[in-house]
Amino acid sequence: MPERLAALLLPVFSLHREGDLGIGDTRSMHEWIDLAADHEVGLFQMLPINEMGVDDSPYNAISSVALEPLYLAFEDVPGIDADLLAEARQQAGEPASDRVNYEQVRRTKRRLLDVAWGRWSSAPAGLHDDLASFRRSESAWLDDYCVYRWLMEAEGENEAWDEWPEEFQSVDGARGRLAAALRADAGAVNDRLEFFAWVQWLCFRQWEGVRKHADERGLKLMGDIPIGVSRYSADVFFGRDDFDIDWCGGAPPETVFKHDRFIQKWGQNWGIPLYRWEKMEAEGFPWWRQRIQKLVGIFHVFRVDHVLGFYRIYGFPWTPNRNAEFIDLSKEEAAEKTGGLLPGWVPRPDDTAENCALNRADGDVRLKMVQEVAGEDAVVGEDLGCVPDYVRPHLYSLGICGFRIPHWDFDEEGVVIPYDKLPETSFATYATHDHDSIPAMWEDYRRRVSPDAADEDDRNDTMKALQALADFGGIDDLGPMNDEKLWKLIDRLMVSSSRYAAIMITDLFNMTDRINQPGTVGPHNWSLFLGQTAEQSRNHPAWKRLALSIKESGRSPG
Repeated sequence: MPERLAALLLPVFSLHREGDLGIGDTRSMHEWIDLAADHEVGLFQMLPINEMGVDDSPYNAISSVALEPLYLAFEDVPGIDADLLAEARQQAGEPASDRVNYEQVRRTKRRLLDVAWGRWSSAPAGLHDDLASFRRSESAWLDDYCVYRWLMEAEGENEAWDEWPEEFQSVDGARGRLAAALRADAGAVNDRLEFFAWVQWLCFRQWEGVRKHADERGLKLMGDIPIGVSRYSADVFFGRDDFDIDWCGGAPPETVFKHDRFIQKWGQNWGIPLYRWEKMEAEGFPWWRQRIQKLVGIFHVFRVDHVLGFYRIYGFPWTPNRNAEFIDLSKEEAAEKTGGLLPGWVPRPDDTAENCALNRADGDVRLKMVQEVAGEDAVVGEDLGCVPDYVRPHLYSLGICGFRIPHWDFDEEGVVIPYDKLPETSFATYATHDHDSIPAMWEDYRRRVSPDAADEDDRNDTMKALQALADFGGIDDLGPMNDEKLWKLIDRLMVSSSRYAAIMITDLFNMTDRINQPGTVGPHNWSLFLGQTAEQSRNHPAWKRLALSIKESGRSPG
């Protein structure tokens, strides 16, 4: 049987160590890997680590391969000495809150990169050789990425290529712009292109070190592949034949989003372009193979975000910046604005047995390709949302663990599925980064079922969810959350029959902070900063309690 493991979700940006610059980095990863491994955690789950765009969302990267430079540890960057680091730390100061200040961190780290690059010429010859080798071996994606970063820089770090001067919005126009710049000042242009390649070399070098350390500690790293890639990415800009940029992927309408009328009426418009799957398949999926191969070098396990999109996806015939135009329109009025097109399932809905079979067959081809490229790495599919009946049996047949949210899973009689009846081929967790922590969830449910709650339908639905959560955890008292209830829920998850059992760092520390609030944009998302180092955290009693739970449930690694 495959290894039973306990997973801990902890975003890289949330980590803290002495001497960091206000955000988690690769040295933080070493320290927190040690802490997790010392307490029986077998799987360190992260969010995507690709280079983020202006919204600082790890699910909206400007490259499917390039890594985020903000996660660099500058003690390990050639050309950065102790005095320079001390000055940078003094200027950055202590974190002002429990949130990452991306603007300040980006400013500080980019200045350090500029200084280090200015000193690069004096670096040992072996490092120069290593960089040259990296550029050669990674040229398939790196060359276009570096040009895209050069174009972004020329446009004031604006990644939105459809806002650039019109003559530069096409690939030919952009390459013409680069050629003209090279003719005018080849030295300056090549210096910037080399700089962007050098930064990526640093990133991959440090993350390979993180992987090596995790291997030494017997702990597996779990990465994340978003179903889509940003419209404003090097991939889409230079590879438009692989993408349908007239359509955006998303999710169907959900009434649970009380704060967002658009989502309730039309759904979630993520803005990611749809894939031209037929073209990709005819060519052997080269883009997908490249994307996965780069992850395999860092991670032992990876989660495919919204794996349902491999079968079919909910599409929008407009980009998110136009959402406001459609909030108050009827379907007929919306169709008039889009030439008759409306949001819906692409390429087909699951409305007939024939369509279900076709969608399942599409997913079969694509997921088998993912598994082939992943090799020995394990693939986990995030299959939450509007899940067709054929998806979970199909994932099971492939040996791909789908997600199980215990209090969302009921049998045919409406009874919550007990912990020892969850499928072995599954990834059990009470929440993802898009949900409340266990303590916050429990108290939110209690608030919504109180007699003062205005919405009776919501009160009834919420009571069902609260009772299901309590039933799964073996909890009789629906009163306020406390340590006893929290650990009953965690213990019950750990002894479940699922292959993986995962909690978030906010669950472990009994926090109510949230990592992301879907359907919202702002500094409250993707910015949770722990503010305590691994060493400071080591004495927290929750670690010993977690280690005990993992041991007693038979999930200790190795």
